Amino acid sequence: MLGPTCDSDRVVRTAPHSVTHVTQVGDAALNDILAHGVGGSKDLPIPTELAVAGAVAALTISFTVLAVAWRSPRYDAATSGRPAPARLARVVDAPAFLVATRTLGFAIFAFAAMAAVLGEDRLTNPIFGIVYVWWWVGLVPLSLLLGPVYKALSPVRTINAAFAKISGTDPDTGVFTYPERLGYWPAAVGLFAFVWLELVYPHSTELGPVRLWCAAYIAAMLIGGALFGSRFYERGDPFEVYSTLVSKLSVWGRREARSETGEGGAHLLVVRSPLANLDTVEVRPGLVAVGAVLFGSTAFDSFKDSSIWIRFIQNSDTISGSRDLVDVANNLALLSFCVGVGLIFAAGTMLTSVGPGTRRRDLPNQFGHSIVPIIIGYIVAHYLTYLVEYGQQTLIQVSDPFSDGSNWFGTADWTPSYWFTYHPTLLATIKVLAVIVGHVVGVIAAHERAVRLLPKQHQLTGQLPLLVAMIAFTVGGLLLLFAA
Repeated sequence: MLGPTCDSDRVVRTAPHSVTHVTQVGDAALNDILAHGVGGSKDLPIPTELAVAGAVAALTISFTVLAVAWRSPRYDAATSGRPAPARLARVVDAPAFLVATRTLGFAIFAFAAMAAVLGEDRLTNPIFGIVYVWWWVGLVPLSLLLGPVYKALSPVRTINAAFAKISGTDPDTGVFTYPERLGYWPAAVGLFAFVWLELVYPHSTELGPVRLWCAAYIAAMLIGGALFGSRFYERGDPFEVYSTLVSKLSVWGRREARSETGEGGAHLLVVRSPLANLDTVEVRPGLVAVGAVLFGSTAFDSFKDSSIWIRFIQNSDTISGSRDLVDVANNLALLSFCVGVGLIFAAGTMLTSVGPGTRRRDLPNQFGHSIVPIIIGYIVAHYLTYLVEYGQQTLIQVSDPFSDGSNWFGTADWTPSYWFTYHPTLLATIKVLAVIVGHVVGVIAAHERAVRLLPKQHQLTGQLPLLVAMIAFTVGGLLLLFAA
C-alpha cells in the first residue's frame, strides 16, 4: 500500500522521473516519513507463534460455544431491529438530507478532479491521498459508523440524476433490466482493477494513470446507470458495493414497514445488532468474488512486503535486468491471492451436506456475508497506521492542491501526529485483536446461516470444513501481517 510508511516503495516501483518527485518533497521530509514505518513481528509484544495459537484457540472455543448455545436461527431481516429515534429518522429521510449529502459528495469529487487535472504531477498533489487513502481505506470507518456512506455521497449517482432530470427520465429506470445472473460480478471486476492499479501497476503514483483510471471508472458507471438505472450502482459500482458490505456491520439498517393489512411500505431506518445487520446482506452471484478480491488483495499487500517476496523480486530483477519479470510476478501473485481466497472459501462451504431445495453450488454465496468481518478486521490490522498518518498528510496537502504554497483550508502548516507509531505495543495488540475478532464474528455469522440452511443432522459437522478454512485464513493472515 502506498503512503508515508511505504514511500520508499514508490521510489522503487515508479518511473525514473517519479524519483525526482520524491526529492521535490524534500530529503528531510522523506526521511521523516520513512522513519515512522512500523515493522512486523519485531514490534509484537508477544511471540508470533503464541499469537497464532491464541487465534486458533479463540476460533475453536467460539465454535464449541456456538454448537452448545446457538441451535436455532436468531435473526430475521423482516423483524430485527428497533426503529431509530423519530427525529433522526425524519432528518435522514428528508429530501433535503439527500440533497445535502449529494452536494457534499459532488463538491469533494469536483475538488479531486481539479487537483487531478490542474495539479502538478508530484507526490504532494493531494489526489493520491484522496484516492488511495480517503476514498479506499477511509470508506471502512465511515461505513461502519454511518452506514452505506458512499451511496449517499456517490458523485456518479448525482451526475446520473442530473442527466435524467435534463432528459426527463427516471434515474432509477434504465433502458434494460439488470441481469440477475451478473449479480455483484461487475463490482468484483472493478475492485480488482483498482487494487491492480494501486498494488501492481508500476506507475501508480504518477498523475496520468490515476486520471485515466478515475475517468474510466466514471465513464463505466455513467454508462451502466444509463443502461440499467440505479440498480446498477447497487450491484456494479465497486465502491458502493464495498461501502454497503462494510456498513452491514454498523448498527444502522433498513427494514420494510408493514401496514396493518400486512402490505409492504417504506423502508424504515432501524437500529440493530451488527450481526443481525450482517445477516441482511443480499445473496447474489459474485458476492464471494467481491470478498475474495478485498481480502486477497489486502493479504497480497502484506505478502509483497515480506522478506521472502522482496528477496525474490530483487533476485528476479537482477537476473532479468529489467522490470518485466518483476511485473509479471506481481500480477500473478495478486491474482493468485484473490483466486486462492475464493477457492478456499468455496471449498469450505461446499464440502458439506445440503437439504432439500438447496444446491451445493449456491452455498458459497449463501455464506459469503461471513467473510465481511474478516475483511474489515484485516483491513484495520494492515492499514490503521496508513489511514491515520497519511490521512493527516492528505489533509495538509488539500490546502495546497496546485503545489504553489497556498493554504486554502488553513491546514497547510499542520504537522501529522505519529502517535500510533510511537506506541508499537498498543498498535500490535490492536492488529492482532482486529484479525482475531474479525474471524470470530465471521464464525458466528456462518453458524447462524448454517443452522438455517443445513440439514439438522449436519448443522454442526457440516460447518467443520468452513471452520478449517477460517482457521487457515486466520493463521495465514497473522503470519503475513507479522512477516512484513
